[in-house]
Amino acid sequence: MSEIRVQRSETGVATLTIDRPHRKNAVPPSGWSELRRLFEEVAHDAGTRVLVVTGAGRAFCTGADLAESAPRQHPLQSMIPVNAAALALHELPKPTIAMVNGDAVGAGMNLALGCDLVVAGESARFSQIFVRRGLSLDFGGSWLLPRLVGMHKAKELALFGDILSAREALELGLVNRVVPDAGLGAFVQEWAERLASGPPLALQLNKKLLSNALHTGLAEALDAEAAAQGVNLLSEDVREGITAFLEKRSPTFHGR
Repeated sequence: MSEIRVQRSETGVATLTIDRPHRKNAVPPSGWSELRRLFEEVAHDAGTRVLVVTGAGRAFCTGADLAESAPRQHPLQSMIPVNAAALALHELPKPTIAMVNGDAVGAGMNLALGCDLVVAGESARFSQIFVRRGLSLDFGGSWLLPRLVGMHKAKELALFGDILSAREALELGLVNRVVPDAGLGAFVQEWAERLASGPPLALQLNKKLLSNALHTGLAEALDAEAAAQGVNLLSEDVREGITAFLEKRSPTFHGR
């Protein structure tokens, strides 16, 4: 069985699990290319509407497995698959949820933050632990942190590498919800199925609009909203949404 796998449900929810509990789900050198491949596979899978990312056992992901050596190559070369995986997650058009069931540190923390929504169990812990290993941020941490918590707090997290509890991460706005460990799976499943039953086109366009928001002015944002709304208004999903509203029933969206 692969150490990184994707399971799909009939409801349109796919779950990507890093299954290396003996290494606290640290990613081996070959794992970054596998993550990229799976993110791209989910992006192109018409039957998948939502992706949940999690880890097996008692950890989410503890970043790169420093105990495993990559093939001899220039350090910059070794970062190519790491960056490609981070970019593939960012560009994945469908909603993504990180289900953080334990430690999320280093690139593992940034893997969680790179998802659209982050739900943590009470025992989850977060750290930009790189500096404690003599390393600097990767997997998009330098881009994500200032946008999520502001520049000064981002620098504090990066320069000290302190460990945050789930509650501290919630207070900083790094996670959306903290729930009891025993109820984590059920909560994320409920969120994922709600998203999977939503209008795929509108959800994807909302994600794109918000992801681009910090790079555009208001006029450009309004133009992008108008273009997105034009796509929606020509879709069957809008007709279904209006008809369902008038008929006082729940809509059934098909993404077309």
